[in-house]
Amino acid sequence: MTAPTVTPGAPYELGARTHQDGTNVAVWAPDASRVALCVFTPAEAVVAMPACTAGVWHAKVRGLGHGAEYLFEVEDADGTVVRVLDPYARAVTPTDDGLRAVVVDDIFDWHGDSSPRVPLDRTVIYEAHVRGLTMLHPDVPVRLRGTYAGVAYPAVLDHLERLGVTTLELMPVQEFITEPLQRDSGRVNYWGYNPVAFSAPHGAYATGGTHGEQVREFKEMVRALHTRGIEVVLDVVYNHTGEGSEEGPLVGPRALDDDGYYRRADGSYLDLTGCGNTLRASNPGTERLILDSLRYWAVELHVDGFRFDLASALARNDDHVVDVGSSVIDAIARDPVLSTLKLIAEPWDASSDGYLLGRFPAEWSEWNDRYRDGVRDFWRGAPGGVRALASRISGSAAEFTPRGPLASVNLVTAHDGFTLRDLVSYNERHNDANDEWNLDGHEDNRSWNCGVEGDTDDPQVLAIRRRQAANLLTTLLLSAGVPMLASGDEWARTQHGNNNAYCQDNEISWLPWRADPGWGHLEPLVAGLVRLRAGHPAYAGNTHKHGGDSMGSGRKDIGWLHPRGHEMSEADWFDDGLNSLAMFLDGGPDDPALLVLMHAGSESVGWTLPDTWWSPAYEVAIDTADRRVGERPAASDHLTLPAHSALVLLGTVHERGEPETRGTEDEG
Repeated sequence: MTAPTVTPGAPYELGARTHQDGTNVAVWAPDASRVALCVFTPAEAVVAMPACTAGVWHAKVRGLGHGAEYLFEVEDADGTVVRVLDPYARAVTPTDDGLRAVVVDDIFDWHGDSSPRVPLDRTVIYEAHVRGLTMLHPDVPVRLRGTYAGVAYPAVLDHLERLGVTTLELMPVQEFITEPLQRDSGRVNYWGYNPVAFSAPHGAYATGGTHGEQVREFKEMVRALHTRGIEVVLDVVYNHTGEGSEEGPLVGPRALDDDGYYRRADGSYLDLTGCGNTLRASNPGTERLILDSLRYWAVELHVDGFRFDLASALARNDDHVVDVGSSVIDAIARDPVLSTLKLIAEPWDASSDGYLLGRFPAEWSEWNDRYRDGVRDFWRGAPGGVRALASRISGSAAEFTPRGPLASVNLVTAHDGFTLRDLVSYNERHNDANDEWNLDGHEDNRSWNCGVEGDTDDPQVLAIRRRQAANLLTTLLLSAGVPMLASGDEWARTQHGNNNAYCQDNEISWLPWRADPGWGHLEPLVAGLVRLRAGHPAYAGNTHKHGGDSMGSGRKDIGWLHPRGHEMSEADWFDDGLNSLAMFLDGGPDDPALLVLMHAGSESVGWTLPDTWWSPAYEVAIDTADRRVGERPAASDHLTLPAHSALVLLGTVHERGEPETRGTEDEG
């Protein structure tokens, strides 16, 4: 091919960016003695980068158009020459010789698209995997299954709307690779937590090609979701790269600026992620890469927010010490673009000092594993469960004051761990399909199999499991904070006890798009709970409730009630044999109060509704035992709750009378 015309270009625009007079190409490589641009169109040409400014090698190249493949050829001080991927690549294509970056056409007709900007107090998150979401969808055309276009298909969007989901959180879509050990053993990295290009949508999720088509299809997906009022949040991985340990594959950062991109201790990579390396986010060049990547996803691809995998690995200074206030975490919170988005931290990493729940800036929300564990413990009957339950479902004030309950992203299940159905069907992990001798995945699942491990046709066991699943969903969606659903739980999807399906690109991980017989109650339950939550004023705003005045009414904003009808006393809270609790949420002058009765015991329990000060009468809105929906009990009435069940009642909307009793003593 004819050699392209080259001029010095500019150093401030990293990556490959097209202009009328050529494509500006720039890469940070401060220790390189020489950098060249390798262009494949399709013949190969090697073009010397003519200028280096403050560690940035740059050139403007005529004839390097959209869809062109390229790599950087880097020579170090010892004369070693390697070819590497552009860290700023916006698209990546596979070839027989490895991955290559692609020059992308950024022009796209958004049709006036804008973010739905769903308020955090009305947000319901649905975590899903691009491929797994539609691989088994009967209404999605086969060629679109497992792709961005599949996610955007009307039947999928209809389902999300029916559920009431406001925000789709997609598992990693940054271009990623399978680790060599997994690849050599015939496995794949299905989840995608192994990135090689932070700003490139994963090409395998596109239908039309990998020379920029993946970028266009990703944008079309976002546009379609926004048309339905659904936000897009990406699960992003900036804590490590797919280069792994020092013996891992050479992709780019190691050759371009090894000491700048990666944390080191005692001459070796510092592994705070469990993935072989840790990105040195405190380094200015690395911080710039992260911030530029995030802004690209937000500004050019219209993404509405980010969930940061192992975010604690980013929250460290140059000495590797946890320091949220002087890290890229703080820079994100201060950024005029990024700070307006949904920012969600996974507030830990794989180190001994990386557990940071409650310590992120005010602009952030955090995955709350203590919520997950507290709710699971209560419903499996753990001693003392009522104390933890009350703390968690009221917004985890101990962790999130003064930020408010919306700093807590509440979850019962997620991609990592048991599905909802497996949580009530297995006590132990069953990960044999992963070919790791069942040693991978968490041992402590805080699950309960309801009496039989795994599959059973015992009708009593199945009945308890169905109630338990409904109990967990009811608790999740009626808790203070931001609820997150794991995709497929609405159909009681099972992974057959696999709690670490990271390498299972098959029906173990894919959504079934149907419920097995006996499990069809969960999908309408989720939709009903989301509607109830969205319409109730108790979930508006971002203030922890502590039993104070409710909206100027003189009534309590929240109350905790014993099955015998009185408010919980200090002794009640520390009664480790107590496995029942009611939460009262006032609705103000115009909306019904909400009374949620939760009983985790193995025997039925008699329950006395509270006196008329709380509400004169109620209507049963939800019954996980499926017996009482529509009934209208009055204050002080006596009910019987079956074992392992929850009851949600709506109070009448009119002025409440004076209390018959306000004491907390047991009335017998």
